[in-house]
Amino acid sequence: MTRVDYKYTLLGSPPDDYCQRPLLLQVDEALVNLFTILEVKRERPRTWRALGGAPKVRFYGLLFGVAVMFLVMASYVLTGDKKGLLLTPSPYHIGGLVSPGPFAFNVSAVKDYAHMQLVVKSIESKVVFTGWRQIPERTALVQSEQHMFSVIPGKFLPDVRNPCWYEEYAGNVTSDPYGENLYAHYARRFLTVFTHLRRTFEKHLFSHGGKLYRIRCLPYFYIIGQPKCGTTDLYNRLLLHPDVKFTTFKEPHWWTRKRFGIIRSNEGFHSRYPVEDYLDLLDEAAYFIQGNLTANDSGAPERPNVIIGEASASTMWDNNAWVYFYGNSTNGEPPFLIQDFVHAVQPDARFIVMLRDPVERLYSDYLYFGISNKSVEDFHEKVSESLQLFDGCLSDYTIRSCVYNDTLNDAMPVRLQVGLYVVYMLDWLSVFSREQILVLRLEDHASNRQYTMHQIFQFLDLGPLTKQMESMITRSPASNTRRPADKNLGPMLANTKDVLRQFYMPFNQKLAKVLHSDLFLWDSKP
Repeated sequence: MTRVDYKYTLLGSPPDDYCQRPLLLQVDEALVNLFTILEVKRERPRTWRALGGAPKVRFYGLLFGVAVMFLVMASYVLTGDKKGLLLTPSPYHIGGLVSPGPFAFNVSAVKDYAHMQLVVKSIESKVVFTGWRQIPERTALVQSEQHMFSVIPGKFLPDVRNPCWYEEYAGNVTSDPYGENLYAHYARRFLTVFTHLRRTFEKHLFSHGGKLYRIRCLPYFYIIGQPKCGTTDLYNRLLLHPDVKFTTFKEPHWWTRKRFGIIRSNEGFHSRYPVEDYLDLLDEAAYFIQGNLTANDSGAPERPNVIIGEASASTMWDNNAWVYFYGNSTNGEPPFLIQDFVHAVQPDARFIVMLRDPVERLYSDYLYFGISNKSVEDFHEKVSESLQLFDGCLSDYTIRSCVYNDTLNDAMPVRLQVGLYVVYMLDWLSVFSREQILVLRLEDHASNRQYTMHQIFQFLDLGPLTKQMESMITRSPASNTRRPADKNLGPMLANTKDVLRQFYMPFNQKLAKVLHSDLFLWDSKP
């Protein structure tokens, strides 16, 4: 194992029974399990006679208790959250539910600003960035993903910028090469693309030495995150560049989800998508690089300067499946991360990261992915509950184990962890050099698109553009902006924003040091 000089640790030692502890509620100062019947405490005692007799009281009391339990359950169902009831672990769990921490969840104090500040201070007191992360050996990675490493070669075509190679095709040229692709099975929108590829497949086969070969490619660069930080806008602008192609759709999520058989987080596991299914999504771009074989008998690609991109915004942060496939860990931290595998097959890959103020990112995330009952008050409550759950995890585990803890991530009503950029950034920098990762801010991109696009062109070593083409790329309208109905909700509550700023502050400070730029403090308006 190779050492890198950082690790995340906490003050205090974690107890051994963390994973066995149930989620608790605090009602009138008493800790109860969620399965316990809630007891409603009256403001002042009243006599049975004054209430009209015991039998009636018992009847109405029973009705009231049933109504309360119904409302508790319905509140989770109707909000449309992916995690369903917190009573039951998600299909991706570590072994137990997460404790709400020393500040047990208090129904009557969920909107209490002072209470939320205490929780944030508790979190801040446990955050320490020290130590090291162990990088897995290549042999361990190959052992865990033998098929992937058997398909992707160690070397690529010379004199071609994009990582491509020729793979022997042993199938029948009249059969459907995309018939078993799982992307097409689970999404009909891919059928049209694969129908077109099927019709042109045979003419792109290269004959050499009595055998047929098909061109295969991996992306030259990845837009890896973060969600609700402008990745769609960046993707749509780069699509206009004549020397840039992308996968057949923006977000395959193969490295983070489909590779493990995850289609939707509330459906459990499906069949794992093999790497061939992922490579099929790059065939259209690969054929463009290959060009016309009729006029080129050598098989040398006709457009060697064209590069391919992939823009799954989950790549930077989503390692939720690790515990089911790489669960041999003693400290609750994943032994392998997505970037370990990408680096093993593509050590020269490049990555673009777009970030924004994590406070605004979280609110945008809530508005975009929320289904019903959205309001600034509902957002406030979800933030409060998520902070308490995160604090509870930090009482027992390291920052990294909590950030990559699927049970916690699935239980939190809002995705606090996605905004902890520095945790992910340090892990990516443990295997890739700083020169291979371009980090941008959405605030800068929104105010000066020409500047950020020039940074990207330079980073990707793209050639000069005509003024007309550059104007089309930089001046086109912004993509994936906030929906009108969400805009009508207005900004989040001032107290919510203040608490979130306090929560993210130590992580932003560390990020600013790592990236050598105070712009990533987000301590002033852009």
